[in-house]
Amino acid sequence: MKPLVIVSVLCFAAGLVLIFTFCTGSTGLSVAFPVSGSSIHLDITTKGLPALGGAALTLAGAALLVFTWVVAIVSLFRRSPSALPHEDLP
Repeated sequence: MKPLVIVSVLCFAAGLVLIFTFCTGSTGLSVAFPVSGSSIHLDITTKGLPALGGAALTLAGAALLVFTWVVAIVSLFRRSPSALPHEDLP
């Protein structure tokens, strides 16, 4: 299970790196009082193959992370064979 977690994190990170490395955009942050006037603006545009590859790798990594999370939760509730009661046979 550990290699699957490593692969999923690497896929997710590689997808985000592709998207953000080849993006053209701008960001903005304004802080105001009262806090309801504060805002953050993030404009990301990635074109071409990095957009497709980045989106595919990010989605694959996210799906694998969800899968490994579910497997980890299910494995918490499974009984190991050594925990089952058994009789000592002569």
